[in-house]
Amino acid sequence: MNIAIVGGGIDGLSFALGLHKRGIDCDVFESVTDIKEIGVGITLLPHGMRELAALGVQEALESAGIENLESVFYTQHGQYVYREARGRHAGYDLPEIGIHRGKLHRILFDAAVSRLGANKVHTGMRCTGFSQNADGVQIDFSNAHTGQPVSVKAQIAVACDGVNSVMRKQMHPQDALCFAGINTWRGVTVHPPILTGKSYLRIGTVEVGKMVIYPIIDNVDGKGNKLINWVAELQKPNAAMNDWNRPGDPAVCAEIFKDWKFDFLNVPELILKAEKVFEYPMVDKDALPFWTQGRVTLMGDAAHPMYPRGSNGSAQALIDARTLAEQLSQHSNPQDALKAYEALRLAPTAKVVETNRNVPPDFIIMKAQELSGGKPFRHIDDLISQDELRQISDNYKTVAGFALTK
Repeated sequence: MNIAIVGGGIDGLSFALGLHKRGIDCDVFESVTDIKEIGVGITLLPHGMRELAALGVQEALESAGIENLESVFYTQHGQYVYREARGRHAGYDLPEIGIHRGKLHRILFDAAVSRLGANKVHTGMRCTGFSQNADGVQIDFSNAHTGQPVSVKAQIAVACDGVNSVMRKQMHPQDALCFAGINTWRGVTVHPPILTGKSYLRIGTVEVGKMVIYPIIDNVDGKGNKLINWVAELQKPNAAMNDWNRPGDPAVCAEIFKDWKFDFLNVPELILKAEKVFEYPMVDKDALPFWTQGRVTLMGDAAHPMYPRGSNGSAQALIDARTLAEQLSQHSNPQDALKAYEALRLAPTAKVVETNRNVPPDFIIMKAQELSGGKPFRHIDDLISQDELRQISDNYKTVAGFALTK
């Protein structure tokens, strides 16, 4: 069996490693020419770590990142709402890890090159389309190294080419991004430890401004400071989408949160001291009626782009990768494997997309602010019990599949 993987991100590389583990041949085609450790942070939840542990990279990931101890929720006034243990500290078999996305990508890329062979991982290959017949599928690329078009033939092709997938667009020409007026700014800042130094913070809601903050590198400067990853969100009616291709202005972002100076954190200072800030729109896409068309199927963000809430996008992509690798190892006809994979994964991921839109993990804060009228309160227990907040959290985790490894 010969498989072409279009895209060498987290999903494509994990899929390649899963196929190699099962003795199935594949080639990875990545659009960038050089793999660099760029970007910001990502959180690997226990059900995502389960997939990565099975690929033999858990030790490297734990060494490169920081294990989260707790998740803590605050209002925009800096008032405590709720806290819960995370990962191993919450009884899971595996940890929850905050890590630089570039380091995660590098670990997976190096593992793929080492195990598959450098001749199986092709860079500078940007997909331009595909065609297929009864004998196989042809994927067309533009080769950035030579400037020439290249065509590759395989038995099946798996699109791991992200939210702006060329292959998805060919299969679903009317496909479009869904934008609800939420823009984000993301950055990393060298900063002293916040709370426990292993705390994942959520503060505020998108209507008034929301921050997600967690550490991704320990003792980054040899002085005990950590590299802190942060994401700022704000929703405005009729807002124009932030530009993916434009660096963000820390001053613009800091102005939104200028009054957020709390006992445990000075938010505008955190933003202004960032090494670099990136702009992104908060987008997802409606669930598709199908992922598979003959010898081609979709995976990860190409299949089910979702709001980056709950840190679940990467975990769902990793589950996609393992599921399809398993199905391909169990079916003699690869097209039957693609159909079985879609039947197993389309509906569950559609549910996660819907949940992240409507009842995300910060619904806990939304509920507190609704009960308080958005004003400061004396104590959260005057508004809602911790048991009720725990139930909200547990309901979200159940729908989003977080409880799989407990």
